[in-house]
Amino acid sequence: MTNAADTSASFLTQEAYDRLKAELDHLSGEGRTEIAAKIEEAREEGDLKENGGYHAAKEEQGKMEARIRQLEELLRNATVGQSSSTEGVVSPGMVVTVDMFGDEEKFLLGNREIASDSDLDVYSERSPLGEAINGAKVGDTVSYEAPNGKTIEVKVLAATAYAG
Repeated sequence: MTNAADTSASFLTQEAYDRLKAELDHLSGEGRTEIAAKIEEAREEGDLKENGGYHAAKEEQGKMEARIRQLEELLRNATVGQSSSTEGVVSPGMVVTVDMFGDEEKFLLGNREIASDSDLDVYSERSPLGEAINGAKVGDTVSYEAPNGKTIEVKVLAATAYAG
């Protein structure tokens, strides 16, 4: 999976945005309260140096705070909308089938959070492949430069709206 680490906008469907916003609200409210209670309970058990429950709760808190920051950044910079209704033209939110190196590959163009419950591979529209195919039509052959410097040709075979 590819997910660029810059701060430019990332495409999300309205459903994905709403799901992620609900997760953020839970983690930053009830989730913080729950982890604080776990930490306090573990702290009351005594010596913190050898208190496995305390260290586990602190680690869980760190992971939760990292997820909160990730969600805040993602939602702050998201472009929210519906997948393009223009079948056959590649755009964020589309399931794209391409011929690459003689193999057929099928993936979602957009943010991996859109297809969180799917086994579908996801490529960011900001990745080299995503930038190359964004706007291409079925039958078009485009090329892009891979991180290793090689030029890769890709033929677009299909582009359909993602129906998550």
